Amino acid sequence: MRYGQLLRRINHIRSLNQQSRYYARDPFPNKVSHYLYRAKLIDSIRLALRSNPSSSLKPLLSDRLLDSFVVTHALRSAPSADSALSLVESLETIQQFSHNQNTLHSLATVLAKSRRSAELKSLINSVNGGRFGYVRISFMNLMQWHGAAGDLESVLQVWGEYRAAGDKVCTESYNIVMRLYAQMGNDSEAVQIFLRLIDEGAIPNCRTYTIMIEHLANSGKLCSAMEIFKVLPLMRIKRTLDQYSLLVEGFTGVKQFDKVKTLLEEMQVDGILPGRAMRLSLERMKEAGFVQETEEFLKEMLPNERIKKVEYCVDNSDDDDDDDDEDAIYAAGGDSVGVQLKPWLDPRALASALQKWSPEEVSALEDAKFVWTSRLFCKILRNFRSPETAWKFFCWVACQSGFTHDIYTVQRTMTLLARHGCADLVDKLISKIRKEGMRLPLCTIRLIIDFYGISKNADAASKVFHDHRDICGPISKFNMMLLYSSLLRALTKCGRNSDALDVLEEMILQGICPDIQTFSGLMHHFALNGDIKTVQKLFPMVRQSGIKPDAYMFKVLIQAYCKCERAALAWRVFEDMRNLNLIPDFATKELLVESLWKEGKRREAAAVEESCEEMSDVLPLRLRGHIWTVSSADLTRVFNIYSKSFT
Repeated sequence: MRYGQLLRRINHIRSLNQQSRYYARDPFPNKVSHYLYRAKLIDSIRLALRSNPSSSLKPLLSDRLLDSFVVTHALRSAPSADSALSLVESLETIQQFSHNQNTLHSLATVLAKSRRSAELKSLINSVNGGRFGYVRISFMNLMQWHGAAGDLESVLQVWGEYRAAGDKVCTESYNIVMRLYAQMGNDSEAVQIFLRLIDEGAIPNCRTYTIMIEHLANSGKLCSAMEIFKVLPLMRIKRTLDQYSLLVEGFTGVKQFDKVKTLLEEMQVDGILPGRAMRLSLERMKEAGFVQETEEFLKEMLPNERIKKVEYCVDNSDDDDDDDDEDAIYAAGGDSVGVQLKPWLDPRALASALQKWSPEEVSALEDAKFVWTSRLFCKILRNFRSPETAWKFFCWVACQSGFTHDIYTVQRTMTLLARHGCADLVDKLISKIRKEGMRLPLCTIRLIIDFYGISKNADAASKVFHDHRDICGPISKFNMMLLYSSLLRALTKCGRNSDALDVLEEMILQGICPDIQTFSGLMHHFALNGDIKTVQKLFPMVRQSGIKPDAYMFKVLIQAYCKCERAALAWRVFEDMRNLNLIPDFATKELLVESLWKEGKRREAAAVEESCEEMSDVLPLRLRGHIWTVSSADLTRVFNIYSKSFT
């Protein structure tokens, strides 16, 4: 009897072992097949969350291949906080599933966007209390969630803790506070956060200026928003689709269609693919008689007729469409009438699955029957880590039915290849552009030159500048200055100092004057290389060009001289600075004093200390500006425009 029981137990154990081996075996022949299975499961869960979750979710969640990836994206795609919580509640009955950092962060994001602050705080407390094991929440996670929930008090509390922790706070933390103040109508507080950001040495990014433009546009101050928008190229800040959309919508609303026309032209120069958010504004502009100016953009925004929908039948009408912005679809759908959703797509996950670009993966991709559009191609392309794979993808998709590469897809591919130093492939695409009569956006040429500087390919950067800039069409004097500045920066990065000086001379002979950022970048480079004579030649050229040196330029010179142990020259710069009633920041003063002391110039060190003690109340913590990109004058101009708009 006991022997029989023992035998049954052994057989049971064997059965479990065989089952575990079965479950451990990868059921998919390649990563693309695995991705597609996950995508269909996510779509099924998305549809279930929009019908009757209690009855239709359970069989889906019992799928043995359900994992944290599927749950993470299903939560992100949930139409409401209630449906997300319903999914989490159903998951509690699934023994083989356990939450991880990604799933919990996704749930927190959904709760935050739905302004469910109480449930969000309860979730945060559970995580911090260790209920979910080794899951961590950073200060920035908390700020982003409370910011999305509109909870200013909690955001400020977390920000205070973040700053007290002793780490340098990131620019995005300022952005969150600034945007929240702007949304709540606390105009002066939003302005002060921007001032605090630059005073404390953080570097404003694209989102900082988007918040500013949005704040001004929503307050009816479109002219001020446009002024700041125009300054961004001077600071080498990329102008984004969100910024263009805000301004196009604003000027369309007040029927200033001439300014909308200008914005559309600049969008093409910047090589920005139009977003669907602009469609309503452009249709209104077309009705006003601007047919030719809007026709091409509107064509880009029309739904692709080849794209089908994922559907399900319901008795009642439900118009809760998914927010996803993806263009992809596999041949799914039917004749039923109900909620229609674009199939779920994660460009990063799909690109990751294609990294090896094996024949099996490519075959699985072909079998999926995606509808390829320029937008979809660009979204997947930017997630490739390997330039070889990106190039194979570019060539493969060109052969797919119904797809033709356009200037948007070509320019994105060129910049990715240039980032990895693939000059030969970039040249091939430039030849393609010439043959097909395309015009390349100027910003793409600048990006290619910048990337060649990073990959230390000075010859390729010079070739693009001198031989290929004509494919941008006519270039304004201002844009030529930016183009020259990119080339000079690339040459200095590559250590081609004599070539950089030759290009500078060529630039000036062409009647194109470098801006203050370019001069500062050149002087900083030559000073760090110990070429003091060149620095001493460049500095007078600033004044000869009619440019007034600012405090940041003096700071760059003082720091550079000190680093190459030429404190006597740094002392002279300090004297020039004082004669112009300019003052260094605290860090620059400390560096100068320390360098003078090390080189035995104690009298000069004491003079610096004495001079700065008289101004201790006004001595800035940091001087505004950044080498090669942002000048103190530009930042001051932006701040003045922003602050005066709300006084």
